[in-house]
Amino acid sequence: MEQLIGMEFSAYVALAVVLFAIRQATGIHNRYIPITAIILGNAFAVFETGTFSFDVMMKGIQYALYGIGTVASIKYALTKAEQPDDKK
Repeated sequence: MEQLIGMEFSAYVALAVVLFAIRQATGIHNRYIPITAIILGNAFAVFETGTFSFDVMMKGIQYALYGIGTVASIKYALTKAEQPDDKK
């Protein structure tokens, strides 16, 4: 339970919100979302630790992957809610 409220979870949520906002505001193509997420995830990991190393880079990539998954989930949920339910 502490991990859900901890810094790591808030980093995933913050990155997902920033990615979603960038995607909505700029209309960036989907192919550029992963590279944007990796750059932002690594920047946050470096900011969090104050140094750069292989472990910090891997943590930044982990933040990016979770952020991309969260953005994709939000996008899927929103498009699913907008589509009419024609299945009978």
